[in-house]
Formats: sequence, structure tokens, C-alpha cells
Amino acid sequence: MASVVEALVPGGKANPGPPLGPALGPLGVNIKDVIDQINEKTKDYNGMQVPVKVIVDDDKSIEIEVGTPPTSALILKELNIEKGSGESGTVNVGDLKIAQAAKIARMKKDDILSYSLKAAVKEVMGTCVPMGVTVEGLDPRECQKAVDEGQFDEALAAEAW
Repeated sequence: MASVVEALVPGGKANPGPPLGPALGPLGVNIKDVIDQINEKTKDYNGMQVPVKVIVDDDKSIEIEVGTPPTSALILKELNIEKGSGESGTVNVGDLKIAQAAKIARMKKDDILSYSLKAAVKEVMGTCVPMGVTVEGLDPRECQKAVDEGQFDEALAAEAW
């Protein structure tokens, strides 16, 4: 019977304190090794909260699964802003480019419901609406329509999926 510890840790900066240390201690594993592995796997998400699942088998073998931060957190990091607009629709806090939306879509590929990059980018744009973030200078809903009409096909064709 495997034991599972789930926690939200700061990317690349997990430590043996709560929530990980107290949960891992009774399982008899080397906490420092586990923390080092988590920090190695989450270093790309520096400054963001990352969901982590540590699975400890009866033979003390460890498996670490790292989730991806929420789409909204990735958008904030991409735009280098602290938080979204409290008044979306009237106050805009940033402008996301199509290439940035595609980058976020690729980061979320395993968690996203879309089968194509075009649809995934539209999902990312949907997250921009309540945050008060424009896309290519347009309201995100207008930009989604523009994607449907093929205005950004060239830019999206250059991106890998």
C-alpha cells in the first residue's frame, strides 16, 4: 500500500518545513533527498506555487509527480505582474502576445482539454478575460474570434505543439 503526500510548494524552493516535512517524516524516507528532487523538478516554476504529489511505496521507493501551476499564475509570470485587474472589462493590467499564449498552452499541454494548439491558445485567452488582460491589444473574446477567422494562423504555425 503506497502512501501519497500532496502539497503546494514554491517552485524550486521547497523546504523540509510544513507542509512536506511533517507529512514525510512518519513515512521513513530521506526528507532531504525528496526535497532536493522536488526542487530540481520545479526549478522552472520559480516564484509560483506548484502542486506536487509524492508517492512512497512500502519498499520506501519514491515517485514524485509535479503538476503545472494554474493558467492564471502562468499568465501573471509571463507578463511580470503581481495580480490581475480587480475590475476586468474596465481596467487592463497587461497585454499578452500570441507567442506568449502559445508558450503557456504548451506548458499546460498535459492538463488542458484541447487537442490542437489553436484551441489551447483560445483556452488561455479565456483565462485572460476575468484577469483584465488583453491579447494582442484586443479584448480576449475578440482575439478568440480573430483566431477562429485565421488571422493568427501564421504565428501559430511557427509554434510547436
